[in-house]
Parts: sequence; C-alpha cells; structure tokens
Amino acid sequence: MSGEPIDRSLVAPGLLTIDHEALARRFGTPLFLYDEDELRERCRRYVSEFGADSVVYAGKAFLCDAMARLVAEEGLHLDVATGGELQVARAVGFPLDRVVLHGNNKSDQELRDGVEFGVGRIVADSFDELDRLEELAAALDIHPKVLVRVTPGVEAHTHQYIETGTEDSKFGFTVSEGVALAAVRRVVTSSSLRFGGLHCHIGSQIQRLDPWDRAVPVLAALAREVVSQVGVPVTEVNLGGGLGARYVSDDPPLRISDYASALRDALARSWSPEAGDRPAVLVEPGRSIVAPCAITLYRVGTVKEIPGVGTYVAVDGGMSDNPRPVLYGAGYEAYLPSRVDDDRPLRCRVVGKHCEQGDVIVADASLPAGVRRGDLLATPTTGAYGYSMASNYNRMPRPAVVFLRDGEPRLVLRRETAEDLSRLDVVGD
Repeated sequence: MSGEPIDRSLVAPGLLTIDHEALARRFGTPLFLYDEDELRERCRRYVSEFGADSVVYAGKAFLCDAMARLVAEEGLHLDVATGGELQVARAVGFPLDRVVLHGNNKSDQELRDGVEFGVGRIVADSFDELDRLEELAAALDIHPKVLVRVTPGVEAHTHQYIETGTEDSKFGFTVSEGVALAAVRRVVTSSSLRFGGLHCHIGSQIQRLDPWDRAVPVLAALAREVVSQVGVPVTEVNLGGGLGARYVSDDPPLRISDYASALRDALARSWSPEAGDRPAVLVEPGRSIVAPCAITLYRVGTVKEIPGVGTYVAVDGGMSDNPRPVLYGAGYEAYLPSRVDDDRPLRCRVVGKHCEQGDVIVADASLPAGVRRGDLLATPTTGAYGYSMASNYNRMPRPAVVFLRDGEPRLVLRRETAEDLSRLDVVGD
C-alpha cells in the first residue's frame, strides 16, 4: 500500500536478511537473487498436492543448468518449448522420459530431436505437425507419445497476450467444428503415434480459479466424444499451468492447495462414466514456482524531480532485464533493502537507462524519502520471465543470477561482459 513499508510477504524469506550491499559489490548490478530454499519448497508443495509424476515445471519461466538440475532433484518433469530448452535438459542429464516437448511451430529438427532423444510426451499443435511427426516417427521406427492440445474457447481474465485458451489463438486445436476430435482420431489411427491424452493451457498470470470450472467441462465433453466416436479412453489430461503470482500488495494470495482443489473438484463434477475412468491429471506450473522466489537488485543513478509533474528514479537496468512492464503493463513494487521497514511516502516512477520513454520498471512506485544516487533498490517477484526474456538492447550485458541456500550465495549465471556482446560479430572482409 502506498506510503507504508513494503509488504514482506512479497519477498522470499531468504532474501530479506542477507547483506544486499555485499552481494551487489561482489556480483554487480542489476542482479537476480533467488532464494533456493523457497524454490525447492514451492516445488515440494506442488508434489505434495499433485504427485511428482503429475508436476511438469514450465521451463520458459526461467531455465538454466542449475534450475534444470534443481527440478530434476525435486522429482518434477520438465516442459520445454524449443530445441534450445531441450538442449539444456540434455546438457545436465535430465531424464528425457520426464520431458514434455511443446511449441506451436516446431521445426523438423526439434521434432526429430524430441523423437530420437526419447522425450516422454510431445504436445501436438496442428495437423501439419502431426503429418510431419508421423512421417518422422515411421522413418525412425519410434512411436512417440502424443498429447493433443485443445483450445476450449475459455477466457482466463488475464492480458490478451498471455491468454491462450480462446478460439482465436495460435495454439492448439479448437473444440468447435470437431477440429480437436479430428486431431485425436488422427493420432489414434496412426500406426506410428501413440495417443497419450489431452492438453489444455488457458493462459498465464491467472488470479481467479473459476476459468478452470469452464475449461474442464469442455475437455470432459470432448473425452466423451473420443470414447463414443473414436473408441479409446482419455487416460491423461494435462491442464497446463497459468496460476498467477503476487506482484503487488493488492494482488490476491494464491495458494497451491486451493489451485489443486479447484482442479480436482472441476474434474469430479465434469467427468461422467460415459467418458471412461477419471484420467490422470498433470499440471505445468512455472511462474507460480519461480516468480515469488527472486528479487532484482539495481543501483540507483539519477533522481530527477520535475516540478508539477513528479519524480523519476533511474536505475542501472530496465527493459533489458525485465520487459514485462513494457509488454503487458505488468505492475511491480519497489523498496530499498537497507530501509525495508521504512515508510515509503515518495511517489515516483522507477525507470531504466534505455533510450525509450516506455522503459519503465515500476510506473507508480512508493519509496522512502531521501532516496539518492548509489542506493540499492529492489523489485520483488522477478523470478519468472525476467532473465528468460532478457535482451541486449542498447548493448546492455545480461545480469548475473545468484542462488542463495541457507544464506550462502552460488553464482549460477555469470554477468555478460563487453567481450560477450561482440562474440557474434564477424570481423573482416
């Protein structure tokens, strides 16, 4: 709330009492700091609610070698959406039968790698993909397990760019006009593909649980059609991810246990005997695991007061390490770690150093009075889609990432250097 100290519940416990200044001097700023103990605890909460074989970490939220190893150690499966993410899994020895391969436009090479490397599931997104996948599987004499991605025509009450379950979506097969049913039939009748079940992801940063009350009945109705018209049961339903995170104090608390109960209840109400036995349910959490576990540290530079307008507090990062405010108008809080319990009467705009007026990190920030050049400033809940969407705009090096376990820091991604920024340049005639 404006004027009051930062809501401590927005900051992972292990990131409140550390020596932020020492870490900033050692690793530089901007700097992503993750509470590894909280990361593992959130993985375990999901496993406790759904079971290890039912939790698929969505790597797009944040993925590096250390994160992939952590996911493997906690017993989760891993969702990858590109060949690059699949390569991370291979590099750390992640069990490939616990990998789910996604993507609305998989290349021939990505499909080949998925089949040859033996990923556990491939989520099919179009008839073109099914044609190419069947031809490839037949040539390799390998029979991959395929889930049919369904767009149920459900609004998830989130930003249009991260709403994926409506009819007008680049993802999946629509239920209307029998398209999804035709896709299931295509897989079932193939001599090279194995039908694994249905997949449905309705969006991201969802802060209400009722959208699943509308999506699950659509899947249940489709399952009845699959039984009656195709002659096979749907033994697995992957309901995707999408559970939101608390970015600002006004965001509602979202408990993993409530999410699990909502999905189970929706399935129990919707699944009828005509659809066969109730299927196994998988989920693909990403943001709700990693977002609350990190903060980003910045060093304050220029503080500009414009009479009659307001105050700009500029920091040494910006849209290159967190593009979400620019892309979605996403909201964040800000605070000074050295004054975490101080009131924050200064209304200001926290901005980055890029050559864009829209380079805004926190549009309506509250900070303690007297913020000045050299102070450390932190934004909480930055563990998802910050580093994974980071860029080199204005030739800015991407930040370092540090995991802290029991207060001890471990560098997992080093800061890019000036030399790194030129490594792809071709020099000469």
